[in-house]
Amino acid sequence: MRLTDFWERMERQLGPAYADSWARDYVIEGLGGRTVHQALEAGEDTKVVWRAVADALRLPPSER
Repeated sequence: MRLTDFWERMERQLGPAYADSWARDYVIEGLGGRTVHQALEAGEDTKVVWRAVADALRLPPSER
């Protein structure tokens, strides 16, 4: 998954104004206790990060 696709999904789920804030502040256990931004900056694959976000947001299978 391209990074632009990842951010489009984030904005679709959380809204453009809130997606970046949530990604900076919300710690996800599935990412080793890191935020989305920390995981991406550490080089984590966007698919792995998206799966962790989808789990944290409890998204239905159709949105994963």
